[in-house]
Amino acid sequence: MSLKLPKLPSIRDLTRIYNLQAKQKFSQNFIMDKNITDKIVRLAGLELENALCVEVGPGPGLLTRSILDRGAKNVVAVEKDSRFTPALEQLQDVSAGRFRSIIGDMLTLDHATIIDEGLRLQSNANGEIKAFENVHLIGNLPFSVATPLLIQWLHQLATKQGIFSSPQVSMTLMFQREVGDRIVALPSESPRGRLSVVAQSICDSFKVYNVPSSSFVPRPKVDATMVQLRPLENPPLTSSLGTLEHLVRFVFMKRRKMLLRIFKDWHPDKVALLEECEIDPTLRPQDVSTEAFCELAQLIEQRGIKIP
Repeated sequence: MSLKLPKLPSIRDLTRIYNLQAKQKFSQNFIMDKNITDKIVRLAGLELENALCVEVGPGPGLLTRSILDRGAKNVVAVEKDSRFTPALEQLQDVSAGRFRSIIGDMLTLDHATIIDEGLRLQSNANGEIKAFENVHLIGNLPFSVATPLLIQWLHQLATKQGIFSSPQVSMTLMFQREVGDRIVALPSESPRGRLSVVAQSICDSFKVYNVPSSSFVPRPKVDATMVQLRPLENPPLTSSLGTLEHLVRFVFMKRRKMLLRIFKDWHPDKVALLEECEIDPTLRPQDVSTEAFCELAQLIEQRGIKIP
C-alpha cells in the first residue's frame, strides 16, 4: 500500500475555501510551499517505524501532509483553533487511517488523550497495540507561545511525563530565529542565555533548517528556524530542572556582570559556592558551561539554599 497521500487541494485554496485567515491573537503564520515542509521533515531524520508523531499547531495541515508523505503511520495533531477542523478532517479522511486531529491547547491538554489516539491508529492499522518506541514532537509553533511550550516540555522530559515517558523522544520545533539561536548557543556565544542552559542540561540541540520570513503568510517581521532537541544519554543535570532554571534566570538577569559581583550582590557568603564548584568568578554568565551550572544547581539544591 502506498503511503503517499492522494492529490489534495492546495493549502492556499483551502485557506480561501474555508476563509482561514491567520489570526494575530494566535500568532499564526502559514507556510504555503510544500517543498519547504518536505525539506524540514527530510532533514529532521525522523525514525518513523513504530513511532508516534505528535504535531503541534498543524493549522491547515501542510506540514502534516509532508509527515504523512514521508511514511508516518501514526500521526496525532493538536490544534487550538477549531476553524481548522474541516481542513484537518478532510486530511484525516484520505490518510488511510494514519492521522487524527485533536482540538485543544497543548499547554493544558492531558497527554493521555494524545497517546490514546495514537494507539487507536496503531490498532486500526494492524489489529495490535504496543507501546511506541519512538515519539516525535514536531510543529511550526506560534512564536508567542513557543518558549513557554518548550520550557513545559523540558520539565516533562526531565521527569518522564506523558508522551515524554517513551524510550526515544525527539522534538523538532519552529522558533523565531533569535530564539532558536539562544537554544543552540554554546558558552561564550553572544545569544547564550537561560534557555541555552536549560535546554542543553538534558538535550542535544541543533538547527535543522532556517526558514526565511518570506516563506510565511502573513509574512512575520523575523526569520524562523527549525531546531531539533534529542535527550542526552548522560545529561549533566543532577538537580531538579526547576532549581537549574531558577538559578540561570537569576544570573542571566545580570548577564553583563561577572559572577563574583552577581554572587556578592546576592550575599557575600555565596561567593564560596563558586569556589566549591571550581567556577572562575571572573566569568560572565554566558561564558559558563552547562555542566558547571548543573553542578552549582545541585549544590544549591542539596543545601536547601533559596535563590532570589
